[in-house]
Amino acid sequence: MMRTFYIWTIGCQMNQADSDRLATALEFLGYRQVESPRDAEVVVVNSCVVRQQAEDRVVSKLWELKPLKRRDPQKVITLMGCMVSPKNKDELKARFPHVDIFLRPQEYEPLLDLLKERGCVEQVVNPFDLIPKAVGPTAYVPIIHGCNKVCTYCIIPYRRGKERSRPIEEIRREVQGLVWRGVKEVTLLGQNVDSYGHDLPGKPDLADLFYALSEIEGLKRIRFLTSHPSDMSDRIIEAVATLDKVCEHFNVPAQAGDDEVLRRMRRGYTVDDYRKLIAKIREKVPGCSLATDIIVGFPGETEEQFQHTLDLLAEIKFDVVHVARYSPRPGTFGAKFLPDDVPPEEKKRRHRAVEELQEKIAAEINARLLGQTVEVLVEGRQKDKWYGRTRTNKLVFFPAEGNLLGELVQVRIEKTSPWALQGTLAVPAAVA
Repeated sequence: MMRTFYIWTIGCQMNQADSDRLATALEFLGYRQVESPRDAEVVVVNSCVVRQQAEDRVVSKLWELKPLKRRDPQKVITLMGCMVSPKNKDELKARFPHVDIFLRPQEYEPLLDLLKERGCVEQVVNPFDLIPKAVGPTAYVPIIHGCNKVCTYCIIPYRRGKERSRPIEEIRREVQGLVWRGVKEVTLLGQNVDSYGHDLPGKPDLADLFYALSEIEGLKRIRFLTSHPSDMSDRIIEAVATLDKVCEHFNVPAQAGDDEVLRRMRRGYTVDDYRKLIAKIREKVPGCSLATDIIVGFPGETEEQFQHTLDLLAEIKFDVVHVARYSPRPGTFGAKFLPDDVPPEEKKRRHRAVEELQEKIAAEINARLLGQTVEVLVEGRQKDKWYGRTRTNKLVFFPAEGNLLGELVQVRIEKTSPWALQGTLAVPAAVA
């Protein structure tokens, strides 16, 4: 009898990659993925606690599963991800008694062992020995786990641990396997992807990995995120500039545009350091796109300090800005020692101010693409249009006949907005 599983994932791309790896292992062991937890024998909630809103959604999802467990006591309910740490498993078990297993990020063994004990599987497999399943032309590939930075607002080092890089050859085998399954583009992941390799023999770096993966026949594009400004080396920038397969897109979180706020965040750089890095990137990689992360309402952030952040955004003009309101994370330095003294309504106002400014900036940047022809890797179909992304990570929609999934096509841009581009095929695609 075919056994079934369901995985619900929230949070970063690393979480999605972790879920994909677990799904691959379960399918290898004879399980089939289903669309509803009601139909699943194994239910996994892969959690995120980077923001309070994300944690609240995880808690809500867990309570939704309680009636299902009551109706079917044999259903295996698993909480996985950053909500779980070695120190809080007992607390979580008391809070959610209907949950059977609690797994830290990338801790798959207890669940697989339980399934073997129950006679549901005959063997236990190491998920890292398998090539994750590919459900489209793009895939996420974690290359370094954990983080050695201790930013005062961030829970990640406490939940994912210290940095641990995967060997280049191991990553190369995984990417080669994904390409054999139809993947055309990989995104290399890390909480701090630029620090890749410092803990490996010979200390290879991210640029070395770029060069190794660029040799894989059939791989068309390589992306990477997320970068830390202090670890973005000249060699990495040069590799992006010179390697055809590495996309010209940089995600470099600034977090704030004020030196005092950055100091309280323990980011390890000044606004001027950041400004010089961006100038270097744009000099070495002309035409690149830039994304950043911003936290508003950090403890002690004054109106003047917030205005410095707006000034930096207006000056640099990022293609994309991910903005979040500060929320204290239990266990972090900020939660212990920095009073959360910016009122919620003020945080919302600052959040809106960043979004409104960025909407105008993105509209101006994207409008420059009107009438241009861009290369798009087709990722899927939405209603009557195909969609995909440019090398600079712009989302593009266009109508076309036939099956274009996974194809690289040329699209002429005929309409722009702050969020996406609309166009038509510039050259007819020679596909069925």
